[in-house]
Amino acid sequence: MEEIHDAIVLMEQNKSEEAMKKLANYLPNASEDEKFTIAELYMQWGMLEDAKFILLDLAQSYPNEAELKLMLADIHIDLEEDEEAIDILNRFTSADEEYLGALVQLADLYQTQGLFEVAEQKLLEAKNVDPMEPLIDFALGELSFSNGEYQKSIPYYEKVIQAHQQVAEVEIGVRLAEAFAATGEFEKSMDYYQETASEDPDHLFRYGFMAFKADRLDISIKVWEELLERDPQYQSVYLYLAKAYEADGLLQEAFETAKKGIKVDEFNKELFHYAGVVAHKLGDAEGSTQLIRQAIAIDPGYREAILFLVENYKQHDDFNAIIDLLTHIIELGEDDASYKWELAKAYYEIELYDDALKLYNDAYTTFKDDSDFLKEYGYFLVEEGRLGEAIQVFTSYLKIDPSDTEIEEYLERLKQNKESLF
Repeated sequence: MEEIHDAIVLMEQNKSEEAMKKLANYLPNASEDEKFTIAELYMQWGMLEDAKFILLDLAQSYPNEAELKLMLADIHIDLEEDEEAIDILNRFTSADEEYLGALVQLADLYQTQGLFEVAEQKLLEAKNVDPMEPLIDFALGELSFSNGEYQKSIPYYEKVIQAHQQVAEVEIGVRLAEAFAATGEFEKSMDYYQETASEDPDHLFRYGFMAFKADRLDISIKVWEELLERDPQYQSVYLYLAKAYEADGLLQEAFETAKKGIKVDEFNKELFHYAGVVAHKLGDAEGSTQLIRQAIAIDPGYREAILFLVENYKQHDDFNAIIDLLTHIIELGEDDASYKWELAKAYYEIELYDDALKLYNDAYTTFKDDSDFLKEYGYFLVEEGRLGEAIQVFTSYLKIDPSDTEIEEYLERLKQNKESLF
């Protein structure tokens, strides 16, 4: 063992090459116990291939030695040699002392490979071996949780939390809170968040979110305000806190929070859009327009903001602004049929009927099954004297809404008028 001790001292002195050379030279003369020790050192030093070579040699002499098998399995896993690790772990039997640990490791490997049912079978087998072991319940909970089977994970986590508040750096209370939230049980979720005393910003954000979902605006506002006091750069919270203020009737506070969020994240299109919407509700039309236009400048494909701005312009009969906006957006490559419909309306309002007709025709391909569009388009065609096309459009409309007797009668009059012209 003197040679091994000398190698350890050399390694502690950062003389790694000398240490490795000493062990390599000594290895052929080492006893089996010394070879095992050298393999352990290799593993500690990250020399997994060298450790594997020694352990495979020892395993030929001791094929049923549980510790050897587990060490080899660990090395295979670290080297991403999953099949070899699985082969070794499957050699364990119920008579082996390490059988339980082998089953849990197998489950983890099968889960990594996407074989979730096989992983669950191994864990359930482990649970039969030791029904009271919380770590097995934890593994079953984690497996279900990772698969999105949140309801299934809850009973396992509830068993674990009776023995452990935390396992492998995972807070069980937080897992339960997230699982209950995912199943829509926001009150229970909130209870677990309350019980889990944590100043972690992510935890506070989720706690506030669960309170918001549970309509406990007082809690969500308090928690999110605390979060921003701790971390003003936590960008995600500004929009949600603003919405919580609005839901609580505090419109000015909602607007100010959104504006603060914009200062922290100047490229957040949702915050610009939301601030614009709230400014509109506060009666600041000009400010609203500027904010919405900034949201669109960040993302010209931001459909919700574009259509909001279009409605804003409509309220002020600013049809030229609608035309300028949508023409620019379409030129940028945003080919949305809704924009063509809105453009057609705007051109109609400023009496550019040829332009309106072209855009109505373009939009028709997308909205041929939309009753509102067909009715509007039909009336437009009548005004343009295109009775034949109008009849076709109103006929299509009545197939969608046959209960509209007013249009049915109007269509009959159109047909009669058309016949009288010939």
